[in-house]
Amino acid sequence: MASSCQDESFDDGDSDASSVITTHNGSIASEMMVDRYGFLGGNQYTDPRFQYGVSVEILRKRELKWLEMFENWERFMTKKYKKVRNRCRKGIPPSLRAKAWQNLCGASHLLEAYKYKFPEIDHQSGDPKFVEDIKKDLHRQFPFHEMFVNKQGHGQADLFRILKAYSIFNPAVGYCQAQAPVAAVLLMHMPAEQAFWCLVSICERYIPGYYSPGLEAVQLDGDIMFGLLKKVSPVAYKHLRKQAVEPILYMTEWLMCIFSRTLPWSCVLRIWDMFLCEGVKVLFRVAIVLLKHQLGRSDITKQCPSMYETLERIRMIPPEVSQEDFLIQQCLHLPLTEHELEKEHQKQVSKRRALRELKLIQEHQQRSGTARKGGKSKS
Repeated sequence: MASSCQDESFDDGDSDASSVITTHNGSIASEMMVDRYGFLGGNQYTDPRFQYGVSVEILRKRELKWLEMFENWERFMTKKYKKVRNRCRKGIPPSLRAKAWQNLCGASHLLEAYKYKFPEIDHQSGDPKFVEDIKKDLHRQFPFHEMFVNKQGHGQADLFRILKAYSIFNPAVGYCQAQAPVAAVLLMHMPAEQAFWCLVSICERYIPGYYSPGLEAVQLDGDIMFGLLKKVSPVAYKHLRKQAVEPILYMTEWLMCIFSRTLPWSCVLRIWDMFLCEGVKVLFRVAIVLLKHQLGRSDITKQCPSMYETLERIRMIPPEVSQEDFLIQQCLHLPLTEHELEKEHQKQVSKRRALRELKLIQEHQQRSGTARKGGKSKS
């Protein structure tokens, strides 16, 4: 069963880039300086006066270490994984991020194993319903980024190609609106074919089921995150539970878009560096840190007497919390062990299984009751 998974909550607040940026003969005309990530404005723009980074000397040392790892990638991943993980946590050098992401998620292997697959499906027309939905969403994806600002530009064209290709590659899932920003982030770093295989790996290895009908996998992970929040920040947990603020109300965009619509761009890239190395647990940690700092004190929760104020508080993340180094360090020092993560996962899976079984029993009893009534009326 296919689903386009359309949801207007994924509409980007920057969808009308023309109000700030105009094009003249196909070129961008704007007084605003392009930041180091390619943004010309909007929520993701990083003011050049306030952007920080590691020194050139440290960056060069890190680049050399990553180049050494690339030459012995299999050995590092099998025998020195902790070293790879720690280097991802420090931040992958920008010049090597594309290759590192492809290696980390296994896209480089997929590209080698299926050399002719992308060109083959790239030339196919695709399901008209998915194609129409994809075209409607193209202008919404980072419209202030230099790659996607022009409707006739290669950025939107390549974005269409890889989203359409995935809908053909996996027709059971087809196209989901939340795939688009993920694909766009990948395209900012690499050519279309490589981006496609990274998207395949993310969808099917890292967050399987996230884009399927019903969003059951997202809801499960939201429940896991909420269970872990109880240990880390009881105040935030109790407040959300008291107001019946379900994880699906605020977690959907965080998880499905891998925070690409939520946080400053330097922070997004650091999270992706760790996510592609360590998996979905990184997203849990980020979510818990954000909730802990937004709702983790009683003086804060008193300012959120209703669900509306609470959701606004979660949505409006202040710069001091979303600042790159602060947020990453908070995630890394969160008091959660691998065992606790696995235990909560098993707990939530068992809980859902029990609920499904109970529902089946109730449905069976209902059918049996209806059948008995029918038999009596005939007699």
